[in-house]
Amino acid sequence: MNDIRRTILWVIFGFSMVLLWDKWQLHNGNKATFFPTTPAVTAPAANAPASGAAGAASVPSASSASSASVPAPAAVAAAGASAVPGQAAPAAKRERVEVKTDLYRLTFDTEGGSLVHAELLQHIDMADKTRNFLLLDESAQRVYVAQTGLVGGTFPTHKTAMTVVPGPRELKDGEDSISIRFESPEQGGVKLAKTWTIKRGAYDIAVKHEVVNTGSTAVSPQLYLQLVRDGNKPPGESSFYSTFTGPAVYTDAKKYQKVEFKDIENGKVDIPKDSPNGYVAMVQHYFATAWLLADGVQRELFTRKVDTNLYSVGMLTPLGSIEPGATKAIDSRLFAGPQVETMMEKLSPGLELVKDYGWLTILSKPLYWLLDQLHKILNNWGWAIVALVLLLKIAFYWLNAKAYASMAKMKAINPKIMEMRERLKDKPQQMQQEMMRIYREEKVNPMGGCFPIMIQIPVFIALYWVLLSSVEMRNAPWIGWIKDLSTPDPFFILPLLMTVSSLVQTALNPAPPDPLQAKMMWFMPLIFSVMFFFFPAGLVLYWLTNNILSIAQQWIINTRMGVPPQFNLPKFK
Repeated sequence: MNDIRRTILWVIFGFSMVLLWDKWQLHNGNKATFFPTTPAVTAPAANAPASGAAGAASVPSASSASSASVPAPAAVAAAGASAVPGQAAPAAKRERVEVKTDLYRLTFDTEGGSLVHAELLQHIDMADKTRNFLLLDESAQRVYVAQTGLVGGTFPTHKTAMTVVPGPRELKDGEDSISIRFESPEQGGVKLAKTWTIKRGAYDIAVKHEVVNTGSTAVSPQLYLQLVRDGNKPPGESSFYSTFTGPAVYTDAKKYQKVEFKDIENGKVDIPKDSPNGYVAMVQHYFATAWLLADGVQRELFTRKVDTNLYSVGMLTPLGSIEPGATKAIDSRLFAGPQVETMMEKLSPGLELVKDYGWLTILSKPLYWLLDQLHKILNNWGWAIVALVLLLKIAFYWLNAKAYASMAKMKAINPKIMEMRERLKDKPQQMQQEMMRIYREEKVNPMGGCFPIMIQIPVFIALYWVLLSSVEMRNAPWIGWIKDLSTPDPFFILPLLMTVSSLVQTALNPAPPDPLQAKMMWFMPLIFSVMFFFFPAGLVLYWLTNNILSIAQQWIINTRMGVPPQFNLPKFK
């Protein structure tokens, strides 16, 4: 039964790893490794493509663009109409304007006053560490932009040529913020001005829209805020441990929802249509963008396929009736930065959920909080990981002690079990009865070490996702050769130590009498250790620390129980 118990534990561990790997693939829009399926791809309707970030696609007629009955996504698509009778105002010269702050180097396009380039100055590009990380971009290689505009008539949109108001373009020392303002020409009896204000030390950008009715009748436009990006994985991201990339929405009603690009293409998105709260976001490993409106402002959420391999997520909000000569202003914010949980919690309810822990959020959030507190004390994320694992081992000490005590008892009677199995190997029924008799006499529960370990598995899987998801690990050094806890060990020292520690754990356990199971008990650690050669160094450090502490605890408990620790080396015959 002891060998059965170990086999069960290995099966649980193996199955957990298989599930984690398969969920990774599905979670990120890849094919499942073990149960692949080929999703059907349906062609979008003829009028579906909107005017994308890279240029106009199919454009509906002027009459459809101004129709109040057009649903939200189609209305945004119609906003890209480029030739509408009665709009012959001379086009302003198109240019790109760069703004630099302590955290950003931003580029705005005067076509629509859109944000088309966001370079994060405090984060480096992992593929080329001589460059800063580029979050938003509009180039031949990729598209990821933030756009706004008006619908409900032939009003200014993200395709309207605007003029930029002269002003400073760099945040100076001693200044708290810098603004850049774009103004549209009169279009459909409306002028639109949008002002982007970037604050020092902040990753949320204030965006104020002012709508002026220059006509002779009242108008009722709607403001749209959207994020448009291609469906590709972020450049340089490893496919081995990639995480979710794509749109996400949050409302109080349905909480956090991830949206796969393929679901948008297939028309299978199920998100709330109207809500007085929430946000829309584009998420990738470590970073995110999100449009934020104040709670209580009514909004309509939408996702759509804009063009070939181009998708958008956004929200529409009505501005109400604006009388001739009147101005209506609405404030919004664009978050564009790293997924620092403590920072995002302060910006908007539920925004921290873009750092996705999945079904283990209830465990992962307190673990992250504790890790963050340890980092404040130790000022090193590597040592904070070691300290956190140590605290968890202390918290689970009595559970582990019970498990290892059960293992020690099994180890003590193992010679008697093996002698009995050899003696009764031709009488399996009698052997089973004799084995149960020995367990009763020795007061040993063969499954006693299983349950205490099983109930700890969710905690350590939750910690695994904390370390995988935390941008704080990115480019964070530990000691010596470990310069970045978010990338694999360059010299494979930690994975090799991890493999050795796994084999030591196996050697300390009683050898299964069945030669086939004995081989499996040695091959399984080797097989799973291969994966750790590709894991981030922070994850391997966490597993290695856990293994070392487990070995130490097992050694101490065995010694206290009078069962001297010994290494049971493999005997493959």
